[in-house]
Amino acid sequence: MTDSSMAEFETIDYTVAAGVATITLNRPDQLNAFNATMMNELLSAMDMADDDDAVRAVIFTGAGRAFCAGADLARGGDTFHRPEEVSESSPVRRDGGGRVSLRIFDMQKPTIAAINGHAVGVGITMTLPMDIRFVAPSSKIGFVFASRGIAPEACSSWFLPRLVGISKATEWCFTGRVFEAAEAAEAGLAQLVADGNVLGRAQTLAAEIASNAAPVSVAVARQMLWRGLTFSHPMDAHRADSRAVQYLGAMADAREGVQSFLEKRQPDWTLRPSVDTPDVLPWVEDPEFS
Repeated sequence: MTDSSMAEFETIDYTVAAGVATITLNRPDQLNAFNATMMNELLSAMDMADDDDAVRAVIFTGAGRAFCAGADLARGGDTFHRPEEVSESSPVRRDGGGRVSLRIFDMQKPTIAAINGHAVGVGITMTLPMDIRFVAPSSKIGFVFASRGIAPEACSSWFLPRLVGISKATEWCFTGRVFEAAEAAEAGLAQLVADGNVLGRAQTLAAEIASNAAPVSVAVARQMLWRGLTFSHPMDAHRADSRAVQYLGAMADAREGVQSFLEKRQPDWTLRPSVDTPDVLPWVEDPEFS
């Protein structure tokens, strides 16, 4: 996995090298403010990453001195009021940040946020469904929705309490204050990495995943871990685990994983997430499981 590639976008950069896709928010003069174009381009880039079986992990970062300063406020007071986008057949306009978060949630590849600078509003909520977040100490973070007269978005009302607990989530959302990265790290939202080293730390982790882990195994584990947050009993996890071990255990990568370990060599994974990932979670409610 030494090849590299690049796709052209207006508000983001998308590159692939050594099995790692990097999606860079690239509106540095606007502090990478989120707009409709960025939303659509992020969705397209994630589709590209999932469709490319050479991609083993995905990093999100920002160009310039911010990760993302939040929604683009070019419309002023009408930023969040868009009556032209609703109709009788579709009376509620879908939240753009939520569309991005849901797509990240459904990714087959591990996702890593390299929060290189300020992350406010959608700039932080879009990272919540990512698997790991690294943040620079100089970064400022804010769930500022109440201080803008709106409500939490990007599915953050689901993700945030699961990551930091309901008490800290309500404190941040009710006050709308902007706080230091150290507070985010203390609450378990992100891991502190020295300024200037955030992307490098993310790249090191992504490279470790890309070089060692079976990609289909990672795809299955990612969905089991995230969706397992909604299970009502450990038996639901046992059902999913049992299906996953049975299905994967009969596939080529399980044989290769064991054999390469016994032979003390690097594994040669052949299964592809785009076509070989088994459905294990739809069976969690299987009444015939015993």
